[in-house]
Amino acid sequence: MDNLANLKSKVRQYQSVLKNTLDYRKAWKDGLCEEIKNSLQEMVDQTGLNAEIELKSEVENLDAIVLSLGDVKSGLFQKVSDDIRRDLLKNNGSLVYQQLFNGKLIVLINYPVIEGLGQPQPPKAIGIYRPEEIKTPFLVRHMEEFMKEITNWEDYDDDDDPHKNQQGIGFNMNFSLPKEEEEL
Repeated sequence: MDNLANLKSKVRQYQSVLKNTLDYRKAWKDGLCEEIKNSLQEMVDQTGLNAEIELKSEVENLDAIVLSLGDVKSGLFQKVSDDIRRDLLKNNGSLVYQQLFNGKLIVLINYPVIEGLGQPQPPKAIGIYRPEEIKTPFLVRHMEEFMKEITNWEDYDDDDDPHKNQQGIGFNMNFSLPKEEEEL
């Protein structure tokens, strides 16, 4: 057991990562959570965006800040009978800052969803950040990305569909030539 330098290095790295987790969780509690909430609220106030910001903290050290665009009637309804209709609700989407098990923060976009119409689109991960990386310019970029994604969802058409025309359009794209003509 003479040559343990590599193992000792790995143990030091492991201990450093464990310390980082404690430091990241402390940073969240010592003010990062409030800074994020306040910055998001300021952007909501200055832009006139109809949104609510809520802290979800059911599990210690897995807190989440959720900027939600709320729930509304979708404008679609189920006809129960001639006189009764059931409105389908739409969740307008949300931007989420959530602590991970290691104290880092994941930033997610939850897309809008209309109840009962297909499967919800999976959340889009914007990134995972150490607490010291979360600065106002990042928060503004996250909000811009969120608004872009939500707007694109609301304005969906097949012009932006990446699966549209996968085979391409044009001569020789949709029709195959007889073998004799291919050789010419």
